[in-house]
Amino acid sequence: MVQRIRLRYTKRGRLRFTSHRDFQRAFERALRRAEVPMAYSAGFTPHPKVSYANAAPTGTGSEAEYLEIALTEPRDPEKLRALLDESLPAGLDVVEAVEARTSGLADRLTASVWELRLDGVDPADAERAVAAFNAAGTVEVQRLTKNGMRTFDARPAVVRLEVDDDNAAVDRPNDRPCAILRLVVRHVTPAVRPDDVLSGLRAVADLAPPVPVAVTRLAQGLFDEETGTVTDPLAPDHEAAPEPQPAGATAAATAPVPEGPA
Repeated sequence: MVQRIRLRYTKRGRLRFTSHRDFQRAFERALRRAEVPMAYSAGFTPHPKVSYANAAPTGTGSEAEYLEIALTEPRDPEKLRALLDESLPAGLDVVEAVEARTSGLADRLTASVWELRLDGVDPADAERAVAAFNAAGTVEVQRLTKNGMRTFDARPAVVRLEVDDDNAAVDRPNDRPCAILRLVVRHVTPAVRPDDVLSGLRAVADLAPPVPVAVTRLAQGLFDEETGTVTDPLAPDHEAAPEPQPAGATAAATAPVPEGPA
């Protein structure tokens, strides 16, 4: 392994229903089509060294999914991004690439920003439900796991939950009511997902959207306690990249200095 590249990719439109396993298969096919010089694991069944970080649940869209690949030969990150993007179906779009120059990408994914589109829900009803959720000390929800039904408190993981009135007015395709929520949630154990928050809204305020809620992850990264924002996890790698040299700078630096008159 001589280089590691970190990628940000999306799940848009119908591709939000792609499972993580399906994406893995599609991405490995894209690596082969793009002839990426991948590093492989050792053992009887070698596989490409790809590290996936905190994938979104099946059925949710995302603008901020991350992975890291290990290469045996150096490649220009932007050219590699374009090749992989061309090799993936529309909706699974590779939108950013950077050489990994720092450690701990997964450690920088501590919170997510989500958009929840509640078609058929009046914004005023959503406001009342959000207020009840935010005022609650605990919000117990249930989730079916492989070990059976589990009950847990979803409230501590929610940093911010609010109604986005501006976007609800702009993004409404018809005269039906529509409420859009913005949710910032910490990545804790057990993980609190947007569906759990929706279950909490139903529990504390009997809010039950008449149609399935469209959920999209807008960002994920390190949660900044001072500003209450979620920061870009690839920013440290961009900042650590060497400054590009101006054209001709190297030649000028190495050109011989002409001698003056004797």
